[in-house]
Amino acid sequence: MPPPAAPPAVPDQEAISKASFWVAPLRTEIARVLVGQTALVDRLLVALLTNGHVLLEGVPGIAKTLAVRTLSGTLKAKFQRIQFTPDLLPADVIGTMVYHPKDGTFTPRLGPIFANLVLADEINRAPAKVQSALLEAMQERQVTIGENTHKLPDPFMVLATQNPIDQEGTYTLPEAQLDRFLLKVRVTYPTPIEERQVLDAMATSAPKLDVSQVADVSAISASRVVVNALFMDEKIRDYIVALIHATRHPETLAPHLKLLIRCGASPRGTINLALAAKALAFLNGRNYVIPQDIKDLAPDILRHRILLSYEAEAEGVTTDDVIKTLLDKLPVP
Repeated sequence: MPPPAAPPAVPDQEAISKASFWVAPLRTEIARVLVGQTALVDRLLVALLTNGHVLLEGVPGIAKTLAVRTLSGTLKAKFQRIQFTPDLLPADVIGTMVYHPKDGTFTPRLGPIFANLVLADEINRAPAKVQSALLEAMQERQVTIGENTHKLPDPFMVLATQNPIDQEGTYTLPEAQLDRFLLKVRVTYPTPIEERQVLDAMATSAPKLDVSQVADVSAISASRVVVNALFMDEKIRDYIVALIHATRHPETLAPHLKLLIRCGASPRGTINLALAAKALAFLNGRNYVIPQDIKDLAPDILRHRILLSYEAEAEGVTTDDVIKTLLDKLPVP
């Protein structure tokens, strides 16, 4: 039996700077269009660096779709937008077989899912069949059309949006699909200062929304290699495992949470939190992960992976409240 492969060497500061050459220009380009929302931009970049998917949740009009479109404009990659509606069919997303009567043959017509960045707008308006087709694409990074399986391009990232208020004509996303999202980001209202900047920039008949392409697929792929090799101390790894374990057995940290959590995060949450923490460290110019990276990302990683009990809903307790309590109680290495 051959010996196990040696872990990759931890990149030094020079390697971090070289691999992240595109990060600052990309942030600058996005900031020309998107006012504020720096945390949202960083979460989108974290997903891009970890090959993950993002669910953006927020009320209408707070730039969820604009953020995704602006990000896609800064990348030399294929972008597609799918507007989800109750009458949407799986073939409208993944494609279908087209019959040619002249020779009696079928050829595949690939759907809009075949892109590097896919905006699934108002994803919770899609019926179960469409959600199932999207689920295969998100998890397996391939789709089945007819009898053939087609690989999706690399990178492939689904950026989905949903409105938490409007429930009419919507379909609740199944837990299996929610777990496929690396992050669930709550997009909030801008501050008064930011809103004034939005007013000054956008209150015209033709606001400038153009951005320059500053990164391509090869740059993203090269950065991913560096991100995967970043250093994570054993104490940080134990901290992540302890946090995820606490979502399943909250009584070990806060006994009153035992009746509020119906189901904790799966091991996928453990893996995703570690990967995302490395990506955030990379974006901040470090070659190592610190506990603050875990604290910053934990709400976005875990809020869709923790199921609350009826008691929690009756008391008005949210998943963010539970996560904050666990982070406050858990000893930091």
